[in-house]
Amino acid sequence: MPFRWNPREHLALATFCTKWVVLGVPVGAAIGSAVALFLWTLNLAIETFWDNSWLLFLLPVGGMAVGLLYHLVGKSVEAGNNLVMEQIHEPGGGVPARMAPLVLIGTVVTHLFGGSAGREGTAVQMGGSIASTIGRALWLSEADHQMLLTAGVASGFGAVFGTPLAGAFFGVEVLVIGLVNFQSFLPCLVASISGDYVTKWWGIQHTHYLIRSFSEMALIGELPALSVMLLLKVAVAGAIFGLAAYIFAEMAHGLQRVFRMLALSVIVRPALGAIALIGLAYVVGCDYLSLGVTANPHHPDQISILSSFQKGGATYWSWWWKTVFTTVTISSGFKGGEVTPLFYVGATLGNALARLLNAPVGLFAGLGFVGVFSGATNTPIACTMMGVELFAAGGNPDLMRSGLVVYLATACFVAYLMSGHSGIYLSQKIGTPKLVSPILPPETTLRKARELKPELGGVVLTKFTSNVRTESGPVRPASSPEAPTAATTIGDAQTEPPSTSLLNGDMDTKIISQREIGFREIGRVRIYMDLSERQQGHGFRAFFARPIYQEIIAAAQAQGIPNAAAQYVHQGYTLGGPLELGSQATSRKDLNLCVELIAERETLESFCREHEKLLEGKVIVYEHIEHWEVGRGQNVTSYGSALS
Repeated sequence: MPFRWNPREHLALATFCTKWVVLGVPVGAAIGSAVALFLWTLNLAIETFWDNSWLLFLLPVGGMAVGLLYHLVGKSVEAGNNLVMEQIHEPGGGVPARMAPLVLIGTVVTHLFGGSAGREGTAVQMGGSIASTIGRALWLSEADHQMLLTAGVASGFGAVFGTPLAGAFFGVEVLVIGLVNFQSFLPCLVASISGDYVTKWWGIQHTHYLIRSFSEMALIGELPALSVMLLLKVAVAGAIFGLAAYIFAEMAHGLQRVFRMLALSVIVRPALGAIALIGLAYVVGCDYLSLGVTANPHHPDQISILSSFQKGGATYWSWWWKTVFTTVTISSGFKGGEVTPLFYVGATLGNALARLLNAPVGLFAGLGFVGVFSGATNTPIACTMMGVELFAAGGNPDLMRSGLVVYLATACFVAYLMSGHSGIYLSQKIGTPKLVSPILPPETTLRKARELKPELGGVVLTKFTSNVRTESGPVRPASSPEAPTAATTIGDAQTEPPSTSLLNGDMDTKIISQREIGFREIGRVRIYMDLSERQQGHGFRAFFARPIYQEIIAAAQAQGIPNAAAQYVHQGYTLGGPLELGSQATSRKDLNLCVELIAERETLESFCREHEKLLEGKVIVYEHIEHWEVGRGQNVTSYGSALS
């Protein structure tokens, strides 16, 4: 066989590597400096709270201040980590530069007053914001901008925890479940190493974790590298870690909806969450406030992540209370991450399981540390690497030959599978499903997958027909129920009966020739008004006020509703396209106008609640409509693709 070589290919690859080293090092250095500033201010805030526990009573004020700040200047970045992921999946202007200072301020305020949150979300958002800003300044192509944004995520994660290898894997693994884009790995690795190095150069020290269980139980050097019985116990624990991650994610998303129902204002919601936290602290104790990595020096017996690595360092229900405290904090609108609380949940749960399974406490605390994180973020490779960097490097080299890596991988991958199609990042796409299901559309997001599930106690009404193809298209079942309609005004306290809503998991899915066309229900709201109606105002504001139908459509787009249009007139948008406001209206002033919004029912209900004053007195009609998905695999033409 003749030797074949294409020098141009290798020259192009060398150019690629050089370019991303040149770009990745300064970007990582900038992110590392920002993360160092964040960690320094965060530690200062936590120490201030420890020294002044009365600051907890000011948590409602701090929450309202953060809510007001985001309401005034942060609406475009309120989606946080999900916004960063969406910009990587489908670029649309990048991540705004103001995300970095806003999330830093919000997270520091949360911890200053005792809120239970983490730091990973802040570091990832700062990394994405800084990388995106640099990418826009350098006029990078869309593909390079996406790659630089991914590297920013990796750098922020690696720098904040001191785990550059885990940060690189996290950057390429977190975007799409089950698929890893290794083309982005080199930029992520360079930026993550650079960010971690610069963070440490600024003098920031990371927490060191030590698993003493192996040496205490004479497992190192005296037993085989792997214990089959211990491996089985690890697998059982991994399944429980996955269920704990599922509970955490569902509580976070569910409580977010509860707070939206309780308060229309984004300024009031954090105050409600703060009041709940103060009550919980008095009932349960203050162990579950703040970050929770180390104990309050004024209360050295406090439960923390570090204490969980020792016998008696946690209770059987510590993991549950940390879940409650953190989900209330994050869901009500406070800023911060979820990963460090997930470390806490996993370490304390591992401590409890070790006692129940008669296993090494320190080992199971470490496995829970990364296992619950793996299930909640769907990143088993990154979590395994994090376990290696935290527990088996440096001061624990002997643990490498004791089977620790196998135990880590087992716990992380079992937890990943058992957490199901859920997670704390709803913008994650499902590349390879954990379990093949006919109701999961191809290339869907966790947000869509979650909406297809029934609520607790609900019933899934799923119908399938045989694999039939007809020239005229799909044949609808004669028994398919007609979608009910309901009309109401915003001023009324009544709401539409949710008998067959999408929120209850109801759907009508038809499999035709191996799922070529699928159906599911979404919702449509029609709002009727006079064409000449304008929003109330005073002085010049009243003179220049836009018609109400224009205000409604602009508000719908700002809230992310993918389809909104005014019937019989000129303006609107569809599938997230540009807002059209320029044409002249019809001359028939007596003609009733209808603004039509199409989205999921939950989104439409939230929009109506949040814009009560704008919609007050209007006739509003809601009806179920049908969402068709045509095709399969990579050739799917989906009308609802923008509804995720």
